[in-house]
Amino acid sequence: MEKKITVIPHTIEQDNAKRLKVAAYCRVSTDHEDQALSLKLQVAHFTKLICENPDWDFAGIYADTESGVSVKNRDEMNRMLRDCNAGKIDLILTKSMSRFSRNTLDALVTLQRLKEKDIEVRFETENISTADVKVHEAIVAYAAVAQDESHSRSKDIKWGIRQKSQQGKAHLNHTNFLGYTKDEHGNLVIVPEEAETVRLIFSLCLDGYGSRKIAKYLEQSAVKTVTGKDKWSTSTIDRILSNEKYVGCLITQKSYTDDFLSGRQVKNDGKMEQHRFDNHHEAIIDSDVFERVQRKRCPFIEQSMAMQIT
Repeated sequence: MEKKITVIPHTIEQDNAKRLKVAAYCRVSTDHEDQALSLKLQVAHFTKLICENPDWDFAGIYADTESGVSVKNRDEMNRMLRDCNAGKIDLILTKSMSRFSRNTLDALVTLQRLKEKDIEVRFETENISTADVKVHEAIVAYAAVAQDESHSRSKDIKWGIRQKSQQGKAHLNHTNFLGYTKDEHGNLVIVPEEAETVRLIFSLCLDGYGSRKIAKYLEQSAVKTVTGKDKWSTSTIDRILSNEKYVGCLITQKSYTDDFLSGRQVKNDGKMEQHRFDNHHEAIIDSDVFERVQRKRCPFIEQSMAMQIT
């Protein structure tokens, strides 16, 4: 018998393709003005790109201003990965491999986890996508190059820090430095009311107060910390009492980054060259007072402190 074929038409309209939930990851390494502009441009570019595609649903923009070596320190990257785990994202757009990660291992582990969840990542500059089965080796190569560039940049930064150290131009976080701020030329200048608190702390120490008792005295006297808090920690008191900058002295490279991948800061125990600058800025504490405080707190370092301060 002759075969007869009858077409049964569908009665329910079906989507030709699944609408993708698309997000973008943007990053710059600092919050400097030029980098802030770059971040805004990245955000604007990807927002427009996603919203203008009729097959895409906007799933958000994730933007970090942290150093790109390690993923674990990037809040927005981690928020994006949590949203991926929650099924909120199908596709991630990013400018380049170096914006995504400068750590080869981080990049590969993250991309593999995303791939296992069927989440695609597209790198605009390199024009590659993790959806391409042949792209894995290319991603390894790009990630390795990005990591090598980061290592090179880290060495350049260290060289710059050493050069500035030799000129007495070490970077100081003056925003949380009780007693000082910076003028328009970048020089340390005294904040009078804060300087009085510093002098009080040193005076209490000479009067026999320990760090815990000093902290309690300041709290009972309603003296605020440099960040405006009511509570004083003993570690803060200890740092103030041992900080040579209060006598106008600057010692550079007291710590350094021993591993550019982790960004871990370690105490400089003599491995890196240091420079000492006396009369670097106006002193709050007299050198004799500072030395007496050091002898009182750590009697065994009396001779070495005398050599450092005089």
